[in-house]
This record gives sequence, structure tokens and C-alpha cells, in this order.
Amino acid sequence: MSTELLRLWDEQQAAYVAHRENRFTAMLDVLRLRLGDGFRVLDLACGPGAISKRVLSTFPEATAVAVDYDPVLLHIATGVLGAYGNRARVLDLDLVEPGWGARVGPVDAVLSSTALHWLSPGQLLEVYREAAQLLPAGGVLLNADHLRFDDASPALRDISARHDELTQQDSEALTYAEWYAEAARHPEIAALMPERDRRFADRPPQPLAPLEFHLAALRAAGFAEVGTVWQYLDDYVVFARR
Repeated sequence: MSTELLRLWDEQQAAYVAHRENRFTAMLDVLRLRLGDGFRVLDLACGPGAISKRVLSTFPEATAVAVDYDPVLLHIATGVLGAYGNRARVLDLDLVEPGWGARVGPVDAVLSSTALHWLSPGQLLEVYREAAQLLPAGGVLLNADHLRFDDASPALRDISARHDELTQQDSEALTYAEWYAEAARHPEIAALMPERDRRFADRPPQPLAPLEFHLAALRAAGFAEVGTVWQYLDDYVVFARR
């Protein structure tokens, strides 16, 4: 069940993020070139385990801590990453709560994909600060996400929006809501839906922060070097070195 739901998740995410697999390739390349083969990663807001699975299958000596606050996604991630035994740990963890990093411990890299835009700008800065404290000097953070163009770039904003619309029109994948409906067909996941609704009842969508905010927030959080390692229109992989 978990493996199939991850496959469907990857399909529906690819309908929202063009060339999605390329962002993962860039992230894995950075890990290889920067850290070698054996390292410990933190997968922030891991969803059903998409990043952690790719890391653990690519680097046999790597370990991962995958964290999320959505009980449905945590259940699936636990099933997916269970195949890697003690190389993977899945934690129910709320990034909005101060001091969450104490439950994770030191890591060599922090990764995230299409997730941190759910945080407010203030919350995002605090997450970056907490993440920085988990990394040694030279450790890296990689955040892959849609970072929308603002009023300063109206043509690029329009091109990106039109491209997103065409990408979704051409896809036969489930929508985000349809994916959760499909997942809820499984009784053990259906039982988790009320708790998911409770946890996110008071967390509305947040204003989308542009690339410049992410780079400034990472600098303020204590990272020594920030930039991007991949871009396709308004989809980026942001890089930060501790």
C-alpha cells in the first residue's frame, strides 16, 4: 500500500512541478560532491518519504531522519522507509514548535521539497535557524520549491503561471485532493483523517515568499553561503552552506 501511494504521490506532484525529477537529481549530485557516500540527512516535511527514499537507495551508507506533522503522510513514510531498517527514522514533529531540532540531533544535510511554503515568513526563518544549529561547519541545506515571481517580474510571473496551467492540463495524474481521497480508501489511513483535519484546522495557506526572501532568511539564520543549484522558471533548488 505505502509504495503504491508514494508512486501516486510522485505522479500528482509531477503534475504541479515540471521536470520534478531533475530537482532531485541536482540535490543528490550536491550531496555526492559535497559529502561523499556516508552521511546523515534530515528530510524536513518529508511527506510520504519521497526524498528519503531517493537518498537511501542512491547512497547505501547514508541514513535519514524523516519528519512531518501530517499523520497520513507519516503513516505512509513509515511503510515506505521501513524497507531500509535502522538506516531510516520517521518522526511526528511540528516545525512550528520551538526547539524541535532537539529530537533530531546533528545531521550533515537538511533537505526539503515542495513543503516549506506552508510556513509563514516568520516561521520559515525560525525553521532555517533551527536547521542551521543541527549542521556542522560545511553542512548543507537544500530546499526545492516553487518560489513565485512577484510584481517586480510580471512577465516571468505570467510565463510561469501559464506553464503551470499547461503542465497540469497535460497530466492524467490525481489532483492533491484526489490523492488524499485515494489514500483514505485504506481503512488504517481513513482512521487518521480526523486527526489530520484537527491538526491543520487553524493553519491556512501562507503568502508565498520569493527567492530573495529565502536567501536573506538563510543568511540571517547563520548560513555562510547561499544561492541556487537548479532552476526551471519559478521552481528552484535553494542551496545554503553552514
